[in-house]
Order: sequence, then C-alpha cells, then structure tokens
Amino acid sequence: MALPPPDPQFVLRGTSAAVHTLHFSCGGPEPDIPLLFSGSENGFVHVWNLKTHRVDTALDGHGRKSVYCVETMGGKDRLLSQGRDQRICLWDLAEGRTSVTDSVFTEHVGFCRCSLLKVAQGRWLMAMAARSLEEVQILELPSKTSVCTLKPEVGAKLGMPMCLKLWQLSCDSQPVLLAGYEDGSVVLWNVSMGKVLSQLICHQEPVMSLDFDAEKAKGISGSSEKVLSIWSLNEQQNLQVYKTHELVNAGISDITIRPDKKILATAGWDHRIRIFGWKKLKPLAVLDYHTATVHCVSFSDHSNPQERLLAAGSRDQRISVWSIYAQT
Repeated sequence: MALPPPDPQFVLRGTSAAVHTLHFSCGGPEPDIPLLFSGSENGFVHVWNLKTHRVDTALDGHGRKSVYCVETMGGKDRLLSQGRDQRICLWDLAEGRTSVTDSVFTEHVGFCRCSLLKVAQGRWLMAMAARSLEEVQILELPSKTSVCTLKPEVGAKLGMPMCLKLWQLSCDSQPVLLAGYEDGSVVLWNVSMGKVLSQLICHQEPVMSLDFDAEKAKGISGSSEKVLSIWSLNEQQNLQVYKTHELVNAGISDITIRPDKKILATAGWDHRIRIFGWKKLKPLAVLDYHTATVHCVSFSDHSNPQERLLAAGSRDQRISVWSIYAQT
C-alpha cells in the first residue's frame, strides 16, 4: 500500500501576486543562511530566509512587470532576474545592498527564460530569446559581448523559442544549447558554430519546459498536452524519442530534474505537483496543495541530501516547500 502524499513542510505567503519562478541558494557553509529567491507577477523578486520562513529583502527592478526567471551567479550575492519589461537585471546583494549593477535589454516579447552556463571563474554564457521571433542570442557575461545568434534555416518554421537549456559535458567541451520551440520541436545547437546538430518533434503543441541530464544524455519536455516526452542524445549528437508518458491532466508549466538525477518534479496546470523517478519515469507522488496553476518547481542545492527541499510557486500567490524522498 503506497503511503499518502505528505503535506508541505511549510508555506511561504506574502508575495501578493502569482509566483512565476523559484531558485534556491542553500549550498553555502555554516553560518550561511539557506535562501529561496522567488519572482512574481507584480515585478518583485523576494529573498526568503528559510530559517525564519520570512522575506529578508524585496527587490524591485522590473517596473512592476512580471518576473519569470531568477538565477544566482556563483554565490547568493550575485543575482540575475528577467522580467516582462524586456530586461535582464544583474544585482549585487553583498553586505545588504539591493542595487541593479547592470542590465541587458532583450527586446523579446515572450516569456522564454534565459539560460546560464558558467564557463570559467567569473565568466558565464547566457542564452536568451532575441528580438527577431525565431532567434536565440548568446551573450558572454559580465562583458555582455555577443557570442552568436542562432537562426533557424530559412523555411524551418519553428516559431518562437519557448525554453532554453545551455550545457556542456565537461569544462573543456563545446557549449551546446537545447531549445524548445513553438512548433513542438526540441533543437540541439552547437553554440560556437551557430548551427543545428539535431532536431526532434516532441510535441504537437509549444514546448513549455524542458530539462536535460548531461550524464545520461537524456532529457524530458512538457507542453500544454497530456504527454511528457523523454528523449535521448546518441553518440552522433542525434536526438531520439526515448519514451512518452501519458498524464492524467493536460498542461505542464515547468519540469526540473533534481541535481542528484534520482527524481524529477513537474508543475501542472491542474494545480498539482507530480514526482517521478528519473530512471524509468515511475510516478512516485502527486502533491496536492495549491488552488490554481502551479507555474514553477525547483529543488534545493543543499549539500546534505537529508536537508533537500522542493519548492513550488503558484498563481494562488503561495509557495509550498516540501521535504520528499530526501533519504534516497
């Protein structure tokens, strides 16, 4: 007999708006306080103290336009946030500061989250949807130098990029980009050459979210349909459908694989968070707490596995925080 799903360990309230993105920073040594960053529809980034369960700081840098991506850049004092004001802001939070130190104007009207990849100490690559509808721009940070623009071939009709994932197998291998598009396809790009390595139609609808496990060369994507698509990358850099998983209800807003590659979580339009085993996509739990669409899910980066958390943000303006399968 399966155990009933647990209740959230705690719930964070006080964003006063739908929550669209979450990012943990918990890996620091003591006495570092574990933090959770959230981005809301009202343009605020909230910095939550996970010891007190309260907001330490509220950052206002996006002109009250929805924030849909938040990432730390090598420690919790350097923050990146992206909003519907077509701006990506870089923040300096050291010593209690709350200042935007730099920003990038994306000119992109959609809600495609940028993707960051650390390539050297203090150097990052950032992929973002560009002004021209089908294009993806790659910049180097903090210099903001343009590396390349990834343009589909003439007549490819991929539509807008919807989700991006930059990765590299090792620190000396070439960076590559996985991009999910409006036409339902996932495309693998060679960033340095600016060319398509492989393309695979994974969904009938736009790809809403994807994640990739570089060690197993296997990824997963979701759309507005009732299907999760699992795909793999062979030695020749070709994407292939590995398997599909039928869901009870349609609509996935976000997918994330836990850093240890054991389990993954999906954020559902049906208000539910689903947990699967990553190896065989075995359904493990359905977490039913929210009263509206779940927009985002994120796993914590605690160095101790037993402290690991999962957070989910919803249109109901609440963030649920769970401790599940922390022992495995």
